Amino acid sequence: MNVRGSPTLVLPVEEESQVGHARRVAHGMASKLGFDEADAGRVALVATELATNLLKHAGHGALHLRAIPASTGFAMEVISVDRGPGFNPNECLADGFSTGGTQGTGLGALVRQAQLFDVFSDARGSVVLVQLYPRHSSALALRFGVSQHALNGDPACGDVWQVAADGQRLSALVIDGIGHGEDAERASRAGAVAFAADPFADPAVQMQQMHQAMSGTRGGAAAVALGDMGSGVLRFAGVGNIGARLLTRGASRGLASHPGIVGSRFRKAQVFDYPIEENQLLILYSDGLQSRWDLGDYPGLAHRHPALIATVLHRDFCRGRDDVTVLVIALEATGD
Repeated sequence: MNVRGSPTLVLPVEEESQVGHARRVAHGMASKLGFDEADAGRVALVATELATNLLKHAGHGALHLRAIPASTGFAMEVISVDRGPGFNPNECLADGFSTGGTQGTGLGALVRQAQLFDVFSDARGSVVLVQLYPRHSSALALRFGVSQHALNGDPACGDVWQVAADGQRLSALVIDGIGHGEDAERASRAGAVAFAADPFADPAVQMQQMHQAMSGTRGGAAAVALGDMGSGVLRFAGVGNIGARLLTRGASRGLASHPGIVGSRFRKAQVFDYPIEENQLLILYSDGLQSRWDLGDYPGLAHRHPALIATVLHRDFCRGRDDVTVLVIALEATGD
């Protein structure tokens, strides 16, 4: 498995007409991914329910849409994001419960339509995750999630991410091209092409190959993590200001990067080894995200799906002045 990243499509939901727009966009995206009419209809229903709930219970918010890899082809991920008053998920999942004077079947309907459903809600707002797969397809064993956004919705994004997995091995990349826009994107994509050619090479070798590929571009910051669940070791190399953390049992450990610019001011990457432990999360993020966040401030969030974690961090810690990428991976064996 070698998954190339793409930015998240954000659909604001601030008034009634945007519910219909969200439904049409979600249905069209599913159809382009190869969903048949019945499965695309499920995606449209989920988008409608989530958008309607945003208006009813939070006043406004946004839907985040993304194509995600599946056992065959692609699936759809739809996430609603708000800063409303929050709710008790256990109560609201029961059909017949409503805080808005309606029949109260919305979240129950979402669970019935989805292959994967997850939610995190507190006083800061709510994030609801739904993943839908076309028939004859299913989820990958690797659990990861990403939230990637170009500055001001620019069609060009200077950040790239990529994930590769092969049984016991996992390799992850985040590159932040200098600045933003087309030139930054060109630099990042040059590095990603080099990474994709040999994703399980040692991180020091990968950095050197990316440096050569990015020479003549603006260059950028980059981080590569190579985990081997068989040996229980994560090898990490970072150049520039890509943030990286390992989270285990509520404890957070930063991974060391060095100053420099891949493709420009670069000598040799230094690789550090870290133990892989049970129930561990790897989080990589570009500097469009503030670094002063602590999952301990969000009780229970570390046990939710990685896509929820990435979305909550983006919602609450995006700087708003650069492209931003948050990649969250559950470190666990994915099978042979």
